Amino acid sequence: MTILASPHVSSHRRAPTGRGDVVYPAYWIAAAALIVATLLGVPLGQPAAVGAATIVFLGGGLPHGAYDIALLRRSAALDRSGLGLVVGGYVAIALLMAALWMTVPLVAMILFLALASVHFGEDWAMLEEPLLRFATGAAVIGAATIGHPTAVTGLFVAMSDSRAAVIAQIVTAAAPVTLLVTMVGIVLAWRNGSRHWAAAMAVCLVLLIVLPPVAGFALFFVFLHSPRHLAQTRMVLRDMTLARWLGTGVLLSGLAILGWWGVRSMAPSRVDPSVVAQAFQLLASVAVPHLLLSRWLERRLIAIPSFQEKTATP
Repeated sequence: MTILASPHVSSHRRAPTGRGDVVYPAYWIAAAALIVATLLGVPLGQPAAVGAATIVFLGGGLPHGAYDIALLRRSAALDRSGLGLVVGGYVAIALLMAALWMTVPLVAMILFLALASVHFGEDWAMLEEPLLRFATGAAVIGAATIGHPTAVTGLFVAMSDSRAAVIAQIVTAAAPVTLLVTMVGIVLAWRNGSRHWAAAMAVCLVLLIVLPPVAGFALFFVFLHSPRHLAQTRMVLRDMTLARWLGTGVLLSGLAILGWWGVRSMAPSRVDPSVVAQAFQLLASVAVPHLLLSRWLERRLIAIPSFQEKTATP
């Protein structure tokens, strides 16, 4: 049965198809747990808590890019001859990013922050203006610098070198602007029907300011950002069994961690020994090819159903 509703009601209660109003209950559970922990005085900034948050954002965040290779294999339905070249390019970009961390870590970090802002801004599909989406993505990073400038500066320096303190100052200076723009984006998202996303991001930005940086980032990355991409990927790879789906995520995420461990063993003097810094460097190394490939894959995979339909026609 089809339920008819007026366009006025639909536009104000539900985001248009594909416009990004996706927030899963796990986010609200995690956000509530962190709020309660903060009110009870749980030391979320202590080493044990930071280590746990690091495990969460790696374990919950890496898989959302781990399916890129599986998506590449699916895209080979259009042109199998180019699969090896694209996979090779994907691996080469990840290795290049790892090499940048070993040789010129400051350049690697600047590149990572810029591309992360672009990638996080892609979550705001309900906003048309690219510059507005970039600002909303940058606000995720900027919010943490406002609430915990010393901790963020320390993390930037650990990931790079002492010059990264200047980068942290620049991010902090730009943070009020990006947050103001994001507030406008939240209002627009709400008006456009993406009310779940608008409410979730409003709460998340407050928590990014209040919570220690790693805990706040884990909340956003694992419970808001990654599930959206995982859901989209699952739709494309829906013929995968659940066991194969989970196994692919675990296997490829594990290979990424092992690969980073290999890089670290080759250049231990250029990699900070702290687990948190290494975790972010690993994340950056795989995030760059993931970002560069995601748009290409999206356009390519959209064409697959029509391609399969044509090939199936006698």
